[in-house]
Amino acid sequence: MPRDIVLGNGELLINLDRHLSIRDIYYPYVGWANHVGGYRCRVGVWVIDGGFAWLDDSWDWQIKYTPGALATDCTARHQGLGVRLRVCHAVLHDRNIFLQRFVVENLRDNAREARMFFAYDLRIDESDIGDTAFYYPYEPAMVHYKRNRYFFFSGLVGDDPEALDSGIWQYACGDKGFRGAEGTWRDAEDGLLSMNAIAQGSIDSVVSYTMHLPAKGAVILRAWLAVAESLESAVDLQAPLRDGEFEDLLDRTVAHWKAFSQRRDDLAALPTRVAELFVHSLLIIRTQTDKRGAILASNDSDIMETARAHYSYMWPRDGALASYALDRLGVQELTRPFFEFCARALPKDRAALQHKYGPDGTVGASWHPWVVNGGGMETPFQEDGTALAVWALRHHIKRYQDMEFGARMYDDFVAPCADFIASFRDPGTGLPLPSWDIWEERRGVHLFTAATTVAALRAAAEIAQLFGKTHSVERFGTAAAEIEAGLLKHFWDGDAGYFARMINFEKKGQIVRDTTVDASAYALFAFGVLPADDARVVATMQAIGRKLWVRVGVGGVARYERDWYFHVTEDFANVPGNPWIICTLWLADWYIATAKTAADLRGALDLLEWAAICALRTGVLSEQVHPFTLQPLSVAPLTWSHAQYITTTTAYLDKLAEIGKAEPETRKSPPSASRFSKAEAK
Repeated sequence: MPRDIVLGNGELLINLDRHLSIRDIYYPYVGWANHVGGYRCRVGVWVIDGGFAWLDDSWDWQIKYTPGALATDCTARHQGLGVRLRVCHAVLHDRNIFLQRFVVENLRDNAREARMFFAYDLRIDESDIGDTAFYYPYEPAMVHYKRNRYFFFSGLVGDDPEALDSGIWQYACGDKGFRGAEGTWRDAEDGLLSMNAIAQGSIDSVVSYTMHLPAKGAVILRAWLAVAESLESAVDLQAPLRDGEFEDLLDRTVAHWKAFSQRRDDLAALPTRVAELFVHSLLIIRTQTDKRGAILASNDSDIMETARAHYSYMWPRDGALASYALDRLGVQELTRPFFEFCARALPKDRAALQHKYGPDGTVGASWHPWVVNGGGMETPFQEDGTALAVWALRHHIKRYQDMEFGARMYDDFVAPCADFIASFRDPGTGLPLPSWDIWEERRGVHLFTAATTVAALRAAAEIAQLFGKTHSVERFGTAAAEIEAGLLKHFWDGDAGYFARMINFEKKGQIVRDTTVDASAYALFAFGVLPADDARVVATMQAIGRKLWVRVGVGGVARYERDWYFHVTEDFANVPGNPWIICTLWLADWYIATAKTAADLRGALDLLEWAAICALRTGVLSEQVHPFTLQPLSVAPLTWSHAQYITTTTAYLDKLAEIGKAEPETRKSPPSASRFSKAEAK
């Protein structure tokens, strides 16, 4: 199940599913540790004359975010219970507190007693060994802890904290997942709890709140979670909520996010859903970014159902492309820490970033071997990740003109990385030596890697020029030119009529080209190797559109021919692979780059709308979608998808403005695409 709602502040990240159950709690880093691990912290309702129901498919749902903010605006109605809930959630932007406000509405003509139940199923520090849950009577609250991780759950009914039964009414702690124990949450389903006050080991807990609903009236329940390193700190952290500041803190957080998300004043030129997804993409990237600099790929723990691994890592490539998108919007407060993170992570003995990193800077899990072809030794890495970080840093320095930061980053990061890239090459062809490809599946000499190393060395030369490093300017510029020449000579395949995605050299010096059409060939124009309208780029991008477009179902562009990852059909002739958000938007980037008139931009706008249709109803973009149903596949949200959406939309708006200046008398508002209505209905 994807994460329909993601809420965070750079230190505390909480994910909710479509039933508003907490599925992930990350603290103290975004991405580590996950104290729920995809299990379900449930919410239930009991009504005296209606029975009990957990929030699930038996309710009628409307799930959405508050426009422009990391806060929810949801409703759930249960016909059998005669109850409607209006729900708002938020993680405070400036402290580690998660707020939940429930307006419980009585849809019946008679006054009734109702109870709300909150079941907490934690695995603190990603283990259910040695957890403790206990009822804390002094506040009151339910507390889960292990070592220096404290989770303080509390709440109030109504507006008077001194009123009888305004706080937790009943509670229970007990075993779960051990010796046949299903979980204490089952204790809630008769409307009463056992009042067991403490449990240790593999445990869970439940609390309830009671309320008296007037006929056709409503009562407000405000609940919260404070996360801290000690019980005393958690008590102090939540004190303002108990003193009546819940609404003020919520309002301030909503106002903060609305101010944060307003980065362009020309969004009215876009169709509504494109503009909304643009704004929301910025907010979602914020939730996936740790305050210490790591931009995480995705924090959807459900991916562990297919492998005991996840996406809660900082891939240098993904992070660099996200940083570039953010810098286009002036979000320096997130991007500067990212580059500082990269500089800290850079190995001293080999100036290339490794496969991926945890949010604390430790090296992440990997499947790339340290042995080549059963014999030779190497440090496995993806050279494009290092290259793109250097390339993105040049855009960062140019945008903000922070020379002091630039000088420090040149010495600590740019110079060692560029020296490595310039040296890590085949002397005969000038091309990079083999490393792992953008998709992390093949080792060789890749078109995408070659293009990004050209961009990185040119960027490094520009930065070196800023700081008077004359020798380095010449060295980096020469290396960039040699890689570009090798790329144009060896990757172009005249028989196929487009650029190969990968080459390898046999012992006799013969070049073996892999001419599988791969969407990542967009790098040729995206990173400045060739103009977008160069005949060879045109032929390559047309091959991508011709061979990678999904011909049935929902459309979209696959990664490459016969892509196996999460594939759902063997009909590769019509479905070369599942449609990916980023790959489809790369095609849009090319339409934008080659556009000469507003009419030329129609194809790009169509693809932006296609991506918006692929989003969940809350605006969350997945990595890829099912080719027949549009259901998200792999992880959701994927930071890279949202970053690419920002990059493509920004390029579209900039090009629209450029064309408008050139021909103001013919400029019209861009049309809203309609040909995707069939896919949207699915």
